Amino acid sequence: MQKEISKNKKDIKQGIAIQGYEGSFHQVAARSFFGKEVEVIPCANFRDLIQIAGDASQSAGAIMAIENSIAGSILPNYNLLQKSKLKVVGEVYLSISQNLLVNPGVKLEDIKEVHSHPMAILQCLDYLEQYPWKLVETEDTALSAKLLHQHRSKHTAAIASKLAAELFKLDIIGPDIHTMKNNVTRFLVLKRTADAVDDNKADKASVYFQTNHARGALSKVLSTIAAGGINLSKLQSMPIPGSHFKYGFYADMEFEKRTQFEKVMKSIASLTNSVKIFGVYQRGKIVKG
Repeated sequence: MQKEISKNKKDIKQGIAIQGYEGSFHQVAARSFFGKEVEVIPCANFRDLIQIAGDASQSAGAIMAIENSIAGSILPNYNLLQKSKLKVVGEVYLSISQNLLVNPGVKLEDIKEVHSHPMAILQCLDYLEQYPWKLVETEDTALSAKLLHQHRSKHTAAIASKLAAELFKLDIIGPDIHTMKNNVTRFLVLKRTADAVDDNKADKASVYFQTNHARGALSKVLSTIAAGGINLSKLQSMPIPGSHFKYGFYADMEFEKRTQFEKVMKSIASLTNSVKIFGVYQRGKIVKG
């Protein structure tokens, strides 16, 4: 399905919504899934991303970060997904590579300041603390790279993606400077329900369900899922808005055959108060950022 989607000229022409600026890791993930020619629509925040993704006149869908192997789940994004009418049609696991970027000709000894998002700076502290540089926090890694290019500074560096270096014609003076090498962010590929194409090679599903919160209710649901041969690769609890500490559950399920998943969904219907399937799609693979 990923290859079919990457050839969809509508996606390339109309654009895919991303959070952040051009050169961000969201754009790297979008290119990985849809192809390098895909146009992206930068959004200031995830709420705007969901809104634009749901509007057929503005975009062909979106790609949205949902969890990170170090920082964990991005919980507000689950709520945004729950309230939207978007479908999950795929996923990308992006291995995050943080790089020290400078304008052409700038050397390490020329650098006095390093600009980037606070999380990126934190991820690279072991490297950065080797030098007497002033660390300046900004709102976005890619924006830091863009401003570095625009100001032509000879004494400032930025931490950002290799794509940002390519787009803004910057040199990578320090490649892969992040401390944790297993830093992977998972992105969901989102489409409007009317545009989501059924994938006969699907082997994963994202689901939300609520139980009646009686003793053992969740255990029965999980046992039924396991008995159906489904691998529960993720289970995330979230408070139900307006309730007194009652919880709903977001689950990612992996299976070999679509019929397995459909059978399990029927089996847990009587054990839950509600079930919502966000999407059925092919499992993503880790790609280099």
